[in-house]
Amino acid sequence: MASPTSLVKRLLLGRPFRSDKLQHTLLPKRIALPVFASDALSSVAYAPDEILLTLSIAGASAYLFSPWVALAVVVVMLTVVASYRQNVHAYPSGGGDYEVATVNLGPKFGVGVASALLVDYVLTVAVSVSSGVANLGSVLPFVSEHRVGVAVTAVVVLTAINLRGLRESGTAFAIPTYGFMIVIIGMILTGLVRVFVLGHDLRAPSADLVVSAEHANLTAFAMAFLLLRAFSSGCAALTGVEAISNGVPAFKPPKSRNAATTLLLLGSVAIVMIMGIIWLSRLTGLQFMEDPVRQLEHGPAGYVQKTVTVQLGEAIFGNGVLLFVVAGATALILFLAANTAFNGFPVLGSILAQDRYLPRQLHTRGDRLAFSNGIVFLAVTAILLIVAFQAEVTRLIQLYIVGVFVSFTLSQAGMIRHWNRLLRTERDPVVRRRMIRSRAINAFGMGLTGAVLVVVLITKFLLGAWIAIAAMAVIYAMMLGIRRHYDRIAAELTPAEGRPVLPARNHAIVLVSKVHQPTLRAVAYAQATRPDTLTALTVNVDEADTRAVQAEWERHGVTVPLTVIDSPYREITRPILDFVASARRESPRDVVTVFIPEYVVGHWWENLLHNQSALRIKGRLLFEPGVMVTSVPWQLASTARKNLDRFDATLSRGPARGPRGGATVGGLLGPRPPSNTAAAPAPPPPLTGTDLDEPPPGPGRDTAGPR
Repeated sequence: MASPTSLVKRLLLGRPFRSDKLQHTLLPKRIALPVFASDALSSVAYAPDEILLTLSIAGASAYLFSPWVALAVVVVMLTVVASYRQNVHAYPSGGGDYEVATVNLGPKFGVGVASALLVDYVLTVAVSVSSGVANLGSVLPFVSEHRVGVAVTAVVVLTAINLRGLRESGTAFAIPTYGFMIVIIGMILTGLVRVFVLGHDLRAPSADLVVSAEHANLTAFAMAFLLLRAFSSGCAALTGVEAISNGVPAFKPPKSRNAATTLLLLGSVAIVMIMGIIWLSRLTGLQFMEDPVRQLEHGPAGYVQKTVTVQLGEAIFGNGVLLFVVAGATALILFLAANTAFNGFPVLGSILAQDRYLPRQLHTRGDRLAFSNGIVFLAVTAILLIVAFQAEVTRLIQLYIVGVFVSFTLSQAGMIRHWNRLLRTERDPVVRRRMIRSRAINAFGMGLTGAVLVVVLITKFLLGAWIAIAAMAVIYAMMLGIRRHYDRIAAELTPAEGRPVLPARNHAIVLVSKVHQPTLRAVAYAQATRPDTLTALTVNVDEADTRAVQAEWERHGVTVPLTVIDSPYREITRPILDFVASARRESPRDVVTVFIPEYVVGHWWENLLHNQSALRIKGRLLFEPGVMVTSVPWQLASTARKNLDRFDATLSRGPARGPRGGATVGGLLGPRPPSNTAAAPAPPPPLTGTDLDEPPPGPGRDTAGPR
């Protein structure tokens, strides 16, 4: 019978997949495009906003520069797409930038790239979801008023979908992603037809507002700095391009070719949409301000600024159903854009865990063959960011794109060294020409992305980029520390040369709290191991209780001597540790095996009432060298629903014989009657407590545990 936890897990995640069904999760290009490209495609919903918002600092006249800023962003995107097409062919294993930097520049550069990507993936989720809430809030006031709650709910839903497996998430996201592409491109084409073919004068809702500059009379240097800042904000459109190189293993064969084709499609569609939106913004006179309250002159009272795509939708389609379609499609793609991170982060985390830079738990797949631990970790971290920054895109965007351009630049530097290494040994002229061309593309990409990185650091450092840099430094140091820990443990666990030295003697100790079924079984099991010496040990906390235990011990005729140690301060653990240490002190080659009787209960809440002293003692004994700890379980009646009775009864069909021809003391593997009484001549005292936790009541008894 399945446990309630298993039933809930099955309901939420579905039936688990066998490991040999991993091929089931591989993606064709038509599904891979929405899965891996939704981040880069959706960035057109906030990259134009950030360009116009930044330019508004210099006043409405600065909007004239927006097409040129967008064109510069397009040049960078084309360069990055061309560069990463070389990456996916050269390194199809899915390590992406991390693998390229590690192999060609060294492990520390690889860890630096990985720390940048991990931070960027978390910010991708936070920014995309927050931007989706902002777009939805432009037409639904309730969402705007509760943006943090809506954003957190969206992350939780995305997490649940991704935990069901990669193909399921790809299928769920394919229709909305393609729908967004159709809606935005359709809106752009409709607007251009109305302006240039039908001659309509389209006006955005903000076109007639009078926008004043936050800083009047900017110097030439200040204006140039502002344009660079607008450019760096617009480069947010490039986030997500690297996700395909990290997710090559998820493609169907031929993996590299399919990934390169998907990358080209991603770049082409994103460029068309971002240039179309900026162009329409100028044609409709659209204005988007950094601080509407301060920048608006004689504006309407209580003015609520709508996003760029919603304003364009209103200008082109009016206030009808199509406006809600534009807002809904934009919000949905932004929510789903976080799926790029949900696919890239767990894969990268798994690779880093395999290389011992992250905990091994991130390397394992869950029931649905997804990297469940990585998905959950990403979701929790993104939710913390959303709550901390109140789901405000303008605040979060300042932390963005630093990490991705660090990885862009180092990856292209690694690719240059990759081609140089291959060119030293390649003699085929055709292959050499192809390599030289690829090297030139990567060299141009490194120069351009490096320049953009410098611009981003200069223009965004004080605005919040320093937080991302600090997070990258912390993660970098943490990963190196984890690797040092794993290396140190591996060195300690390496077997020494030659055959292992056998222990000279084995001293067995059975801990006794009362004379009941678990104790008698532990004694019988200890005898069956044939140790060199066997001692039953109890701690004297109360004289009356100790005398009662001694009397029961003698009445049952247990042949093992019962040793009593005093505890004047009513402590249990320390006297046991001292006794075990003294037993081993005589010979370093001896080992001590401590047998601890324990109850096995059938309900989770019963664990809170039993075996607590046993857990404390085991926890302390594990730190004692040369000491082995053995738990001897006794199943209580509440475990019957787990079919343990049948297992115990099967083992009991051949009764074990003791040294005097009868059943062994306590029935080592004998049947367990429903009343939990032993098959011995005289029954033990009633079972009123656990083996090490619950002594029978008595005067002055205030500490649980063995006596």
